[in-house]
Amino acid sequence: MQKPIQKRDIAKLYHLPLPELMYRAATVHRKHHDHNTMQLSRLQSIKTGGCREDCKYCPQSAHYKTPITPERLWDSENITQQAKKALAAGAERFCMGAAWSSPPKQGKAYESLLECARKVKELGLEVCMTLGMLDEQQASDLKNAGVDYYNHNLDSSPEFYKTIITTRSYNDRLQTLKHVRKAGMKVCCGGIIGMGETLEDRWGLLEELAKLQPHPESVPINRFVKVPGVPLQKDDSFEPLDMVRMIATTRIVLPTSVIRLSAGRTDLSKEAQSLCILAGANSLFIGDKLLTTPNNAPASDFALLADLGLRPTTKPSSIRQAANP
Repeated sequence: MQKPIQKRDIAKLYHLPLPELMYRAATVHRKHHDHNTMQLSRLQSIKTGGCREDCKYCPQSAHYKTPITPERLWDSENITQQAKKALAAGAERFCMGAAWSSPPKQGKAYESLLECARKVKELGLEVCMTLGMLDEQQASDLKNAGVDYYNHNLDSSPEFYKTIITTRSYNDRLQTLKHVRKAGMKVCCGGIIGMGETLEDRWGLLEELAKLQPHPESVPINRFVKVPGVPLQKDDSFEPLDMVRMIATTRIVLPTSVIRLSAGRTDLSKEAQSLCILAGANSLFIGDKLLTTPNNAPASDFALLADLGLRPTTKPSSIRQAANP
């Protein structure tokens, strides 16, 4: 097994002249991926707010007064209808997020989650869930119900993590990822930048992701989106090229992972998003909302892909249907 890259080497990559960094990232991208395609997913909140964790960036935490209206777990029929809409809009993966510290281990809500996974799988979609921390049995049950990917982000470096979350540890997150991998699900794991972290924290996140063996199949890179009521303040020094450098460095450090340009795209121009894609991002969330925060309109995303000459990895008929409802 190859020794994971160290933080100091990640820093050297990050600080390369941008043309050289972009060239190296694009070279790695072409070696491991079809650089003319873009994977599309849809992320849907199926249980909103009321989470007991105190993540200082999250408007769904019960610790803070935010504009988010709490909602109980949706029923399977409602979730299935949303999955059908996602499929028609061109998504190949349907991601379901529930604001829990950890999902219930038994009972009606738990059985409903498993039923939802089975029904979405029957539609022909890839199934992803993000429900908080899992134990071994929960991970096994989700796998058996048809969940392909489980999302559980590390968020940042271990050092910065301690300053933004106190109700669970970094190791708690790593344990969940071990359970996910042991159960046979694919790992979706990334982080957030623009929370006031240092560059070392960004490199530390990538160092931790590189330690995961095998590397996560899916790596979302999020730009912090400020929602009224959460303690973290938006980092006004953050520049679009910070996201470009982070994407490019991630592509080199995690060559086989699908890198998802995720939350915060509404703060990026078409040109900045294009640079992120040229730097190695090869997945987008489509839909007007990501859980509780705004996302680009689907029409603008399809227009962007068309301008860049990129093909979604979904069926062309689905894309035509989304473009001409």
